[in-house]
Amino acid sequence: MPPISIAMVAGEASGDLLASRLLSGLRPHLPDASMYGIGGPKMAEYGFTSHWAMDKLSVNGLFEVLAHYRELKGIQIALRDRLLAEKPNIFIGVDAPDFNFGLETQLNQAGIPTVHFIGPSIWAWRGGRIKKIARSGSHMLVIFPFEEEIYRKAGIPATYVGHPLAQVIPMVPDVIAARVELALPVDATVVAIMPGSRMSELKYNTVSFVGAAKLLALRDPNIRFIAPMAGDKQRRLFIELVKEAGLGDVQIQLLDGQSHAAMAAADAVLVASGTASLEVALFKKPMVIAYKMMRATWEILRHMSYQPWIGLPNILAREFLVPELLQHAATPKALADALWSQLEDVPHQERLRERFTAMHYSLLRDTANESAQAVLKIIEQHK
Repeated sequence: MPPISIAMVAGEASGDLLASRLLSGLRPHLPDASMYGIGGPKMAEYGFTSHWAMDKLSVNGLFEVLAHYRELKGIQIALRDRLLAEKPNIFIGVDAPDFNFGLETQLNQAGIPTVHFIGPSIWAWRGGRIKKIARSGSHMLVIFPFEEEIYRKAGIPATYVGHPLAQVIPMVPDVIAARVELALPVDATVVAIMPGSRMSELKYNTVSFVGAAKLLALRDPNIRFIAPMAGDKQRRLFIELVKEAGLGDVQIQLLDGQSHAAMAAADAVLVASGTASLEVALFKKPMVIAYKMMRATWEILRHMSYQPWIGLPNILAREFLVPELLQHAATPKALADALWSQLEDVPHQERLRERFTAMHYSLLRDTANESAQAVLKIIEQHK
């Protein structure tokens, strides 16, 4: 019998991390399986081969995606043709819904079973996407407890597997160890600046984020600022944007990856909305969530939301646990003021620790094993 082959697509750093957890559960059961497609360095640790650079898919925003449409469509068609010819035992799309669902639909029609790991937040915005998800025929692996029922009511097979990050991130982070790892003073006030891993996020968020750091440094010159960079391209763009904005005098320690160490070491975090904001919550840290994007994209998306929150910690809590400053509201001064409050309000910090700890427990399952078992079951059913 030929070895099992598993095709996967992850489109950005957070997807790479999430996919690696799934692979950590699969690899012991399938030591000889061929695993390939599009992914990142964390997936490569489990023997995954990426045939295209993952950052080609790391485009965010309606109009930004349109600008890269031809290249993205070319990659999708080339990968589809390859998979239709090779017929892997299963295809797993990890997040990247706009790229993956169309691909999954075509593969399913050709008899290749598909799984989608992490359902898009249809409960937050663009609920009409559930029709597209249903057409894809994919089995959904969902990471929030309430999602399973939403998909099943729509006739879409779904399995709740817990959030993989809840298993990776310790319940009580080791602040001192993280500061030693990053060569930071143990007793310093540390603020992590995290404008995003996508190039488009960096383009729109960096100047406001670093501008906020400059204002905070004027209030307290002893604050240490750290900023994890997802890769060399992101580091170069970050440095270029800071220099162009005349903010080169702001002392920020740039890190090579190490986002979890940065979160663990920080007293507070300025973070772009997305998976990273949930990671910060799992590290039990005060934060300010901010996000900026192309104006035309913003004008469309702001009318498509079903609820008042955009940050995952606030969505899960169903209240504004932490501040959210979006688009024109995300000025350097507003961000600096909000961060300063997060640093100064000790009772608030304690309340956040309690709420984020409860949130962590609610998401904690053996995700690597449960997601792997779901995938193995589907492979076995289609042999």
